[in-house]
Amino acid sequence: MFSASKLSEDQKSALHQWAAEGASIADLQKRLKDDFDIGITYMDARFLVLDLGIELLEAPKDEKPEEAPKPVPTGTVEVTMDGLALPGALVSGKVTFSDGESAIWMLDHHGRPGLDPDRAGYRPSQEDVINFQKQLSDLVRNKGY
Repeated sequence: MFSASKLSEDQKSALHQWAAEGASIADLQKRLKDDFDIGITYMDARFLVLDLGIELLEAPKDEKPEEAPKPVPTGTVEVTMDGLALPGALVSGKVTFSDGESAIWMLDHHGRPGLDPDRAGYRPSQEDVINFQKQLSDLVRNKGY
């Protein structure tokens, strides 16, 4: 294991300067090898940064969050059943509501329903819920449950 005590003051100063210029740990490791012929592992470079109190600059984050594609309204509710039910479920599947939003549905072994929408906080319209329940009931009956 490499120790910070093996570095000269000039080498320590160079590390601080490189970090201030935006170097990453991998960059510091490479520059130590190129400039001072000191070959260390990435892990040793990480410990060296900690030991010397070097502050690394974070790369600027992308200001604009990626937008999820907008659901395409179909005007109808479509219910499908999985060939293999989710763990803990008697049956499960997917539903796409009339506004294009979708969710995973399941019925547990006691017949209790569960609905997990793809978009957090989504609530389908009352008309869509009634249509979903009717289609789900028909689908489950037709499959022999």
